[in-house]
Amino acid sequence: MQDCIFCKIVRKEIPSKAAYEDELVYAFHDINPVAPTHILIVPKRHIVGVQTLEREDESIVGHMFYVARKIGEELGHAPDEYLKGGYRLVFNVGKDAGQSVFHLHLHFIAGRRMEWPPG
Repeated sequence: MQDCIFCKIVRKEIPSKAAYEDELVYAFHDINPVAPTHILIVPKRHIVGVQTLEREDESIVGHMFYVARKIGEELGHAPDEYLKGGYRLVFNVGKDAGQSVFHLHLHFIAGRRMEWPPG
């Protein structure tokens, strides 16, 4: 999609601070972080959101979670054997749930204690 801001970031038309990249996804630091570490993991192929996923998208969503695990380990946020530490993964689905960019993205949020329920 030509006008999608995340597509432009993936194509390097808009600068970003990369956290991870492979042939399927691009992960970059959020410009309005809600925690010390806030990374967005986006598929390189434009998908509007969870609400438009098709069966063939299962592998990309699974890969996004795998990449989140790798990022957590690389940045030192993976829980230890006592499950201290950690991170939160969030998909916002639809405008009322807080989705503001309609390109599927997984929020990786870490570096502070998380509360429940979340906002």
